[in-house]
Amino acid sequence: MIDIVHWGRIPYSEAWQKQTALFQARIEAKQQGENLLPDLLISCEHNPVYTLGKNGMINNLLLGNNELEQKGVEFFKTDRGGDITYHGPGQIVIYPILDLEHFGLGLKAYINCLEEAVISFLKNRDIQAGRLDGATGVWLQNPARKICAIGVRCSRYITMHGLALNINTDLNYFRFINPCGFVDKGVTSLQAELGGAVQDLNLCRDELMQELKKQFS
Repeated sequence: MIDIVHWGRIPYSEAWQKQTALFQARIEAKQQGENLLPDLLISCEHNPVYTLGKNGMINNLLLGNNELEQKGVEFFKTDRGGDITYHGPGQIVIYPILDLEHFGLGLKAYINCLEEAVISFLKNRDIQAGRLDGATGVWLQNPARKICAIGVRCSRYITMHGLALNINTDLNYFRFINPCGFVDKGVTSLQAELGGAVQDLNLCRDELMQELKKQFS
């Protein structure tokens, strides 16, 4: 059984703190042989922020501290995998706090499930998306452009961090980073692909949650 939780618009630092508390509680409970805490799919939306993965390269951020402040964008070095990405309004962020052993999954298969859920969600909206060799996330082709970034942390098969799907995201913010470390790949959003703003962001969120639950059923 997976519980769905909606945090709404929340500062990245607060979401990271809350995630970490849930993540550590799951690990501690598992170490003690307890299994009382639920698996969670947490949705939220952030104010403009750049986040860098633990093995990411700081030079993929193309702005200095003063420029970040002028643009009203925060920056955090995080403990997830992957390189640099952007979070902001109009983007669906999902943080699964799962025990992968409940689902018989390793880390690679788990990431595949996240990608597959997004691919299925987009297919239902007539967007053909898939994977790109040598890269995580969900991509559209010709030219290659990323619509969903994925970066996770996993310890004792417990997960945190997750995915960020661009719906009505302001893509201009991606001009100031090398997204996920790529200098030769683009980014896109559902709005950009459909040629107009998506009015039903909460419906998109709920549909994506259902696709994720299918992957872990």
